[in-house]
Amino acid sequence: MKQMTKVTAVFRCLALAGMMLAAATAWGSGGSKGTSSKLSPDLAAVPQGKTVNVIVQYSALTQHDISQAQSVALRGTAPKTFPLIQAVALTMNSSKLASLVSDPHVKHISLDHQVFNTSTTTDFYDQAVNAPYAWSAGLDGSGIGVAIIDSGVADQGDFTGTNASRIVYSANYNNDGINNAFGHGTHVAGILAGDGENSTGPNYTKTFKGIAPNANLLSFRVLDGIGVGTDSSVIAGIQAAVSLKSTYNIRVMNISLGRPVFESYTVDPLCQAVEAAWKAGIVVVAAAGNDGRDNSFGTNGYETIAAPGNDPYVITVGAMKPMGTATRADDLIASYSSKGPTAVDHIAKPDLVAPGNLIVSTLASTSAAIFSMFPQDQVPMNYYSTSGGSAPSSTYFILSGTSMATPVVSGAAALLLQQNPKLTPDQVKARLMLTAYKTFPKSSTAVDPVTGISYTDYYDMFTVGAGYVDIQAALSNTQLASSKVTAQSPAVAVDKSKNVYVVTNSSVVWGTSGTWATSVVWGTSVVSLSQQETVVLGSSVVWGTPSDTGYSVVWGTSAPQSNLVAQADAATVTYFGEN
Repeated sequence: MKQMTKVTAVFRCLALAGMMLAAATAWGSGGSKGTSSKLSPDLAAVPQGKTVNVIVQYSALTQHDISQAQSVALRGTAPKTFPLIQAVALTMNSSKLASLVSDPHVKHISLDHQVFNTSTTTDFYDQAVNAPYAWSAGLDGSGIGVAIIDSGVADQGDFTGTNASRIVYSANYNNDGINNAFGHGTHVAGILAGDGENSTGPNYTKTFKGIAPNANLLSFRVLDGIGVGTDSSVIAGIQAAVSLKSTYNIRVMNISLGRPVFESYTVDPLCQAVEAAWKAGIVVVAAAGNDGRDNSFGTNGYETIAAPGNDPYVITVGAMKPMGTATRADDLIASYSSKGPTAVDHIAKPDLVAPGNLIVSTLASTSAAIFSMFPQDQVPMNYYSTSGGSAPSSTYFILSGTSMATPVVSGAAALLLQQNPKLTPDQVKARLMLTAYKTFPKSSTAVDPVTGISYTDYYDMFTVGAGYVDIQAALSNTQLASSKVTAQSPAVAVDKSKNVYVVTNSSVVWGTSGTWATSVVWGTSVVSLSQQETVVLGSSVVWGTPSDTGYSVVWGTSAPQSNLVAQADAATVTYFGEN
């Protein structure tokens, strides 16, 4: 049995909602009434006199605004500008926040949060999603550029092209001067577009190949040597990718990282950046997060979707366990996979699930931090080679998490776009969700091999989304969602009987009838039509526990949502690997 692996980093700081509300009130009393209206709740909770990193969004960013930001920035620091979202990032003293709040040009101010990778093949992840069908049809991602927003991608041999490397662009937006020190981004890139060069030939019994093995890769390094970054570093990478879209035909963006939700996606700068990329014509695929086991607030892992996966535009991906077999019929949800609805906005997430557990993929090098941090995830040479003995591979590694599931869907998007370059991001998302495999058990239980704790998952809309991505079905389907509507993930609400239902919106593809009806896309085993409302089946199981604690946390309106947390010190992020 494979044990859990852990790494300590600044990640999820859980605080009682009431304490946070009190802190926010206290901050507001330090200035004029209403001064916190433009502040994110967690920034409002920061006491005055503290040094903070913030992102300031403007109605329209001007040189005057940049100069004003410089005037409140700490001496010796300079604001970073993000025209993509009309914003600047700066370091300042919290006592000067009131001057920004009073500026009529300022729309919203958020903390510049830290973000983290969300990883914790099998040899079967490609079969589980029917990728070989695409390869047999001559589809391999050729000509499609995919932006990897991560810890960097090392050219370790599995990214070769016809004449040169398929890593066509590489830049560091983390400002530490080191390239791919961690190794997470290289593993992600291999799942998406590795060609298996390092495991191909007469001496190899297994070849580790990515979903779109000839796609071009663009590496935007936004995480540091232990897989940690900030909102502003991620936004810088996203902004650069958008600016290079035409140059490299960037059609897909993979974001296998995230952080807790602190405020509505409508003002969260990280979410606004991915929306801008989406509206620029790039399919953005984001990890759901690895907090599906979190019961800190009595929610049984619900309402734990990470940002920017909480944004309704992007494709948010949860993780399945391939169970060591080529068939998907026995695959189960990974208990760590984060579940919806999203905090604050109650958006139905994830959108899709894909294989993400015990995935063998490319290793940057044995000097990459991830290699020594997780020695139990090293791949012995005799696992895939007739020679080499039990020595660890220098080119492949095992990781688990929604980080690994995300590039499977990114690769599927690249294949669809190679087949039909005219598809819009919304049409790609709608097609993948419509054609997803929707046959699941009602529930499954996983037992942690270390702690002995069991975790039960129900296969509802908030756990598996519209289903298990199916590349063959998506490529075989010819139905197109109208270009006049979006494929935003729907909002959900709860009625007096505690039934959760989907909110109808005629400007979204799911708001129409026929092919794109909610009950069709998500499947009748997940939702049903009851009294003209699409009701999420199984919601009475989820919310009908003896205690109403979880229900009140997710659906209550008298206090901030459970993931709206105050700024705090170091905590622990856990990488789960289970079989």
